[in-house]
Amino acid sequence: MFRDIEADFYVIVDGDDTYDAAIALDMIKTAMTGPYDLVNCVRRETTGIAYRAGHRLGNKLLTGVVRSIFGNRVTDMLSGYKVLSKRFVKSFPTQSDGFDVETELTVHSLQLSMPVAHVEGNYGGRPEGSTSKLNTYRDGLRISRLILRLIRHERPVLFFGVISAVLASLSFVIAAPIVGTYIESGTVPRFPSAFLAMGIMLLAALNFLTGLVLDTVSRGRKELRMLAYLQHPPPPKPQSIIVIPAIRCFRSLRHRV
Repeated sequence: MFRDIEADFYVIVDGDDTYDAAIALDMIKTAMTGPYDLVNCVRRETTGIAYRAGHRLGNKLLTGVVRSIFGNRVTDMLSGYKVLSKRFVKSFPTQSDGFDVETELTVHSLQLSMPVAHVEGNYGGRPEGSTSKLNTYRDGLRISRLILRLIRHERPVLFFGVISAVLASLSFVIAAPIVGTYIESGTVPRFPSAFLAMGIMLLAALNFLTGLVLDTVSRGRKELRMLAYLQHPPPPKPQSIIVIPAIRCFRSLRHRV
């Protein structure tokens, strides 16, 4: 859809009939009045079975991690109901192909400091006879790995700095008694431990330098995304709204091929 369809706004929603379809126009109008590049539906439960306990806890934990590292302007990160502007879509280098795409969308908006808005919407249980493809532990682990990968790509100084600090601390712990013995007696009785401490400290220094080098690369990638973002005009102001279902566009493309 992002690659083949040209539109002012793109509405994405999970196809499990758990979201309120009636608020789509309200979300588009909100996007226009801002204008906002991302309008996120904050889920409001209407039944007790809408959320599994593990999903609710995982959503809070993962959203909290992303908010603390990349910025706290997005609520309910894993909501599957969003409105995106054209300049958001055309500057978004998607890499995900599953449930973790919501996290990637959120981080993209935070990294480029895009204007973001929220609209509350009802969230109910799945229809009878349908089953969820989501797995609390498998998908939670998958999203956690994505967050770590995004931190490594977008915040390399933080990622490699933490590794460097851990290694440096370990090196100090190993070296402290050796240094103490040397101060007292002027001898170094444990050369293997001294060499180990030195090697770990070198690894710490290499990780820190790696973070500094990759930070320059990360800034270059961010600038390229920003340039792609700025190539498109801001979202249009409210006038008339024409909704084109993406599935119909895909069928049309398929027939043409």
